[in-house]
Order: sequence, then C-alpha cells, then structure tokens
Amino acid sequence: MRSLRIVMFTTFYPPYSFGGDAIGVQRMARALAARGHDVSVVHDEDSYLILGGTVQGEGAPDGVRRIGLRARQGMVSNLLTQQLGRPLVHAGRIREILAERKPDIIWHNNTSLIGGPGLLPMGEGLKIYEAHEHWLVCPTHVLWRYGRELCDRRDCLRCQLSYKRPPQLWRHTGMLDRALDHMDLIIAKSEFSRAKHHEFGLRQEMEVLPYFLPDLPALAEPYTGHPRPYFLFVGRLEKIKGLQDVFPAMDRHPDADLLILGDGDYAGELKRLASGNPRIRFLGRKSPEELNAYYRGALGLVVPSVCYETFGIILIESFRLGTPVIARRLGPFPEIVEAAGGGALFETEEDLVAAMRGLQDDPARRSAQSRAAREAFGALWREDRVLAAYGTALARAAHRKGDAGLARALEAGAFEAGV
Repeated sequence: MRSLRIVMFTTFYPPYSFGGDAIGVQRMARALAARGHDVSVVHDEDSYLILGGTVQGEGAPDGVRRIGLRARQGMVSNLLTQQLGRPLVHAGRIREILAERKPDIIWHNNTSLIGGPGLLPMGEGLKIYEAHEHWLVCPTHVLWRYGRELCDRRDCLRCQLSYKRPPQLWRHTGMLDRALDHMDLIIAKSEFSRAKHHEFGLRQEMEVLPYFLPDLPALAEPYTGHPRPYFLFVGRLEKIKGLQDVFPAMDRHPDADLLILGDGDYAGELKRLASGNPRIRFLGRKSPEELNAYYRGALGLVVPSVCYETFGIILIESFRLGTPVIARRLGPFPEIVEAAGGGALFETEEDLVAAMRGLQDDPARRSAQSRAAREAFGALWREDRVLAAYGTALARAAHRKGDAGLARALEAGAFEAGV
C-alpha cells in the first residue's frame, strides 16, 4: 500500500493550542500517521503564546512531524498576516517545507494567523480546506455579532471594531474567494455549517465530513465518584457556550447536581452567577481518562451553546460512552442529536428542565437513548467509518484534479486501517 506524504497547516496545534479544532486536527494527523502515512503539521507557535497560552509538554511520540513556526517579533508577524492576509514573515520557510516534503496532499485547517488566504495557493499537491470554524465567512470565526448576538447579516467592519480587532480590508477585495479556487476539496463539518457558509456568500462547493473518535473497549461499571445524580457540562468557559442559561434550570431541578469540567475567560463570572447553588460544582480541567469516567456516570450531557458551532465534538464524545445529550436547538446540534436518537433538544428553560426530569425520572427512556447513542456513534462517527468516507471524497477530488495515481491509492484503501 502506498504511503502518502501529507502536510497540514493550522494556526493552533497541541501543545500550542487551547483545544477544540486543534484537537480535531491532531486526531486526524495521528490517524493518518497510524495508517503509515508521512504526516507533517505546520502551525504558528506565536499565535498561542501571544494569547497567553502556556506549553504543557509534547507528550509521547505519535508518528506526526510537528513543525512550529516562530518569529523574532511574533506579534508583528501575526499582525501582518491578519492585516494583509499573507504569511509575510514565514513565506520563505513555508516554501522550504513544501519543497522538502513534496506532499501528495496539502491539508489546510484554520489558517487565519499562519498564512491567511495568501497561504492557500502555495505548493503542489491535492489541496484541501477543512472549515473547523466559520472563518471563511466571518472575521471573528463564530458568527457572533458584536459579541452579543447571532449574526444574520453582514456588518463586519462594525463587528470587528466591537471585538477590538483591526478590520481586515483584504476581505473586501475578493482575495479569499480567489484563493479558495485553488482548493480541490472544501470540507464542512455539518450540513448546517455548509448551509451557513453559502448563506454568508461562499461560492465554492463544500462536502460534509464529520469529526470522528476512535472506539473505546467495552466499559465496566459506571463512574461512582460523585455521591449524587448529576448532569455534565464539558467545554471552555466562555459566554458563547451558554452555560449561564443552565443555572436557573438547575435551581428548578433540585434532584441532581451540575458538574462543570473546563476552564476559560468567563469562569469567574460563571462562578459568581452560580454562587447561590451548592449543587453546581466547578471541577476544572480533567485528563481524557477522568473525562470519560465523568461522561459514563452522568445522567446526560448538557450542551447549551448560544452561538453557531460547526459541529460539536463533545456530543459524539458523549455518544461514544452511551451518555444521552440535552442540546440547544441551534446550529448543527439538531441534525446530530436527531441522527443519533440519543438525547433531547431544548429552546426554553422549561424545555431544559423537562428534558432533565425526563432522563432522571424515566430510566427506560434514558436506557433507550443510551443504546441509540452508542449505536449511532459506531455507525456514523467511529474513526474507521469516517476515515473511509474521507478517502472516498479525496479520491473523487484527485480524479477531478487529474491525479490518477493518488486517486488509485485512495481507492485502494490508503485511509483505511491496516495500510
């Protein structure tokens, strides 16, 4: 089986990342390396350090070549990229990497600060853009206008100023649109995200390919480390994640606790808002093993985001362990929850309270949703299933590009296990 040379570009990548899309990129890189491919990930270390991130260590070797870019004046490098839409400082190094690696596939992820649209035409190979966020149509990435409401129309200049970010004038020149014409495949993470990209003006076609997780071995007894029944929240503590809307519902549902796993800039305010309810517990960040244990013991995972996510990987983390989800009826959550049959959706506080009571008071309902969630994970979001779909999509793109050799390698199972 042919081993492919793959170069990935992304702004954030562990250990220079805050999580989220960077973990998704890492998971893909590791999965491809495990299948025998030569995978390099190029990312911008300065972007993480400027935002106050601390590096926790590399972790165990995983077969992925990490290439971190850092400038003598990192803030200047990032500002030039943000303002000009080009990798001005790192362009020479990027060209060297591409010439040295000679990739079969150039895989772009969040390129906002590693090169912007000016990065996309560089290099030869099958070119992919994977839209982990809405950066292609939104300067703030999240379609959350003025930092306070869902975006339903363009007011980008005023919105960027409300975020205290310098306006990106290149967005009004067609530069990004022309750069995307160099892509052979553009990937959206959900049907909702694909529709939202086109609603906000993206001209190019997108193909929907979801996130994935490796399967876990059969699980033993549920987690019993918390003495009372509990619902779970997992994620960064930011206002757009909507956790503040769950607290009044918890006041009305005294039979269970709310355990909150994560940290972030909004943690202080959230703790203040929850200070009158001792059943709301902030437990900070946890290791993957600890996180899985908490999932296993929860009555359900609450996902109350008030902004437009592109997918919501915590939903399938929960499904993988057979834990039902209660998610806001917003963005991609309805398509994921309804495809799984593994949870409930809410719009109002009344809906949320009813969904929590339903899971806790009706064990048969919870058991059925748990089984459905686990089965749907295996059918739709398990690593081998999703990687096979990626291989098929990339093979079609290679045929369109006229790269018959790469298409044959992909059709022969290059993205399947056992390469």
